[in-house]
Amino acid sequence: MESNEICLVRPTLELKVQALAYREEHFQRGEKIIYGSELFDKTENYEEWLASVTQNTDPETVSENWVVTDTFFAIRKSDGKIIGIIDLRHTLNDFLKDLGNCGYSVRPSERGKGYATEMLCRILRVAKEAGMKELHISVEKENAASVKVIQKNGGMYERSFSFENELADIYRIGL
Repeated sequence: MESNEICLVRPTLELKVQALAYREEHFQRGEKIIYGSELFDKTENYEEWLASVTQNTDPETVSENWVVTDTFFAIRKSDGKIIGIIDLRHTLNDFLKDLGNCGYSVRPSERGKGYATEMLCRILRVAKEAGMKELHISVEKENAASVKVIQKNGGMYERSFSFENELADIYRIGL
């Protein structure tokens, strides 16, 4: 996995062109939702999205109906390519209790290479450094690949729920 080593990097203006290409690859695959992207899939303007995710990292400036959230691009060190996106919500409000502390997506052309497992492993370190004791992660029942990623990182099944007529499970990862 040496050449596939990644690092987590906060979004910046310098990453705009790459980020838009990353988003477009999801859309070209017919994927309308980019999990863990903090609405990057719904925000046309990169600068607006960047301002929003930057504000939401700080308790002083976080959107009033949201929670403190860190958003990172996963960048492959060998070529600097964005291969994924992951977020970490420091607390859960009523809306988020079934969505969990973390969401993530891997670029369609880069799936099946272990990136999601590594991204989650790295975000667990960020969560621990932030003083969090555990993470709750939701996953749709039929998303076997993501269930494996969560389990490889110590996720234990906690409960099931239904969201927009989809069955999903919550896993807990102790830190």
